[in-house]
Amino acid sequence: MRLPPDDRVASPRTGYTREHWLAAADGLLEAVVPYAVPGFAQIRLPGRQSWAGPESDGLEGFARTFLLAAFRGDGAVLERYAEGLASGTDPASPYAWPALADNSQQIVEAASIALALHESGLYDTLAPDVRRRLAGWLGGIVGTRTWPCNWVLFKVVIQQFLANVGAPHDPAEIAEALEQVEGWYVGDGWYTDGDGQNYDYYCGWAMHLYTLWWTRMSGAPADVYRDRLRLFLEGYARMFAADGAPVHQGRSLTYRFAAAAPLWLGELFDATPLSPGTTRRLASGTLRHFLDRGAVGEDGLLSLGWHGPFLPVTQPYSGPASPYWASKGFIGLLLPAGHAVWTATEEPAPVETADRVTALPAPGWLLHSTRRDGIVRLLNHGSDHNAPPPAEAVDDPHYARLAYSTHTAPVAAGDGGGWDAGEQVTFDDHMGFDDREALDDHVAPDDHDPFGDREPLDDHEVSDRHVPPDARPLLDNHLAVVAPDGTASRRRRVERIGVADRFAASRYTDDTLPGGKVVVESASVVHGPAEIRVHRVTAPAGHTVRDAGYAVPRGGPESSITPLYGWEREGTSCSPGGTAFGPETRTPYLEAVHPGGSALFASLVTLGAPAALYGPASSGDPAALGGPASSGAPAVLGGGRPGTTLDLRVRGDGVEIALPGGERVEVALGDRPRYRRRGPDGDVVTWEAG
Repeated sequence: MRLPPDDRVASPRTGYTREHWLAAADGLLEAVVPYAVPGFAQIRLPGRQSWAGPESDGLEGFARTFLLAAFRGDGAVLERYAEGLASGTDPASPYAWPALADNSQQIVEAASIALALHESGLYDTLAPDVRRRLAGWLGGIVGTRTWPCNWVLFKVVIQQFLANVGAPHDPAEIAEALEQVEGWYVGDGWYTDGDGQNYDYYCGWAMHLYTLWWTRMSGAPADVYRDRLRLFLEGYARMFAADGAPVHQGRSLTYRFAAAAPLWLGELFDATPLSPGTTRRLASGTLRHFLDRGAVGEDGLLSLGWHGPFLPVTQPYSGPASPYWASKGFIGLLLPAGHAVWTATEEPAPVETADRVTALPAPGWLLHSTRRDGIVRLLNHGSDHNAPPPAEAVDDPHYARLAYSTHTAPVAAGDGGGWDAGEQVTFDDHMGFDDREALDDHVAPDDHDPFGDREPLDDHEVSDRHVPPDARPLLDNHLAVVAPDGTASRRRRVERIGVADRFAASRYTDDTLPGGKVVVESASVVHGPAEIRVHRVTAPAGHTVRDAGYAVPRGGPESSITPLYGWEREGTSCSPGGTAFGPETRTPYLEAVHPGGSALFASLVTLGAPAALYGPASSGDPAALGGPASSGAPAVLGGGRPGTTLDLRVRGDGVEIALPGGERVEVALGDRPRYRRRGPDGDVVTWEAG
């Protein structure tokens, strides 16, 4: 892809201007042309098919790139799509589009076509018979069922387009869908994507986008939706790293820089708390992040993956053209060249101005970012992507983990054919043991090894080769209780406890282990780059308790998990399958044997900043090494070095923590969950479960 030279005057952070966005759009649109069928009704890109089949995948290639062409606004390019509109709606064409049917993928693509027609004005230029056929094809949405999630908004925008052109439609269905969406609004600018705790990028690139676009199409008042987007962007702007990466969480991550869509949306609808220079810096940062890291291949096509091709980040509905939902990231091109978002000088992103902690109670998240390394971490105590009971719950690794970040991803399962959202989550044949020698076969001696200078508390190997694949323990960013037969507990349904200030907590229950029910209560307390985890685990005696940190690829940021209380040994899990960020992943973990009943465990988790920030573990005191200690015994890091000592003491079902800098925190789990933080200046923040 050919882009103009960087402009470090207008855009000192990213070098990108409107000209770069135009060039990127042109490059993406030109690259798909060789894959168009005669008549341009479908664009059949190479790669793995979706479960919807080749015809639907071809329609997807047309619709999603048509949306990009509409935002780009090049008349010559739009002429190709005019030809495709005529051919796709011609029943005599061998590439005619399949009719809209209940819950069919065609509905998704019809919504993109409706938006593109509205923005491009192309409909009015079509021949009368083509307009009639096109309105008839889109009209198939009337009376058609959709999945109860963001899909209901596809009905809204399609039918509003039909209303605008005088075609048959059902206003009652528009009103019904909008009312359904109201039931999913949970406050602070956040929607859940359907019933349950479904929080991810769909809140921005679907729920906010389609509700506001409906007002743009219909002329309906937009104040409510604008206010919600403004609230949403206050927290959303803090989900981007200094290198432009969005937090790697949720589904459809192969849409990549579609994450920029709600940023542009705020400018388009005058609904943003951000300055124009900050908006462009964030949006251009995420576009550049992916373009610089192989999202577009040598053939000019977007691949199924994250940086480069990586199928485990996809879903069964993902086909070769699915990544072109990224077209939504180009909404900013609807703003003219003279708009402030294009003329203002770029300003720093939130992550670049200060270390930040952001509590987001609506999705149940706690964000913390560090200016020094530009990393954003998301602590998850509220999203699990499950329908409410009595529906069966699963443990999707992109929703159920305790933590996510802009620089890491869950470890890939199986052979790269995609995540199994149910019970199959493995680390291939290398999961669950401290395999330094095996990794050395892949890592040159002079390569950076973030774990090479760490000594385990105890020589420890845990081989799971005898364990059936569907029983292998989860590892990265998961507290698992492992039965003697190798069956591990799963964090399927997240039960919220609370989110406030620098604290978040949740619990999960698993009654599928052969030894009996397991209950895991987990609290996170943020201090600078560190997360202090406190777990109250109720489990049968003799089961293994395992907590793990972030999975990092070779050359990635340092990942550590340091024992504070209750742990007996530590290790490192190796996974050659890697993550979306690279192969040969390492994940640090801690283990202990559960004594039975309820027991407390505490650890210090860092990503990017080394645990040494808090000093080396003191020697001579078992409690200081995280081993068993009586209630009230200290766990000290820092060896007494002023300003770096972390002191943790157990008090019943909770802990008291003295943090570097003079802060003191109390956390209690069990029957009366509560949190209290006293700052060095004496200010006190408290939270208690109601």
